[in-house]
Amino acid sequence: MGVIRNEIRRLRFEHGEMTQQQLAEKIGVTRQTVNAIEQGKYSPSLEAAFRIAAVFGEPLESVFHYSKD
Repeated sequence: MGVIRNEIRRLRFEHGEMTQQQLAEKIGVTRQTVNAIEQGKYSPSLEAAFRIAAVFGEPLESVFHYSKD
């Protein structure tokens, strides 16, 4: 089983210190879901992952990283 890491926290701060709530509203999920995704406790759906990347104007692989450890 692999591990998915993400850059969401860093990207939020680079985009005007966007809050988890603001990101949640942009992608149509709850703030709690954004928090869980950011902490690596929950993997987003593929659609949600693409929406997150689109909010930041980044390719998916710049936001999410998969490693086999």
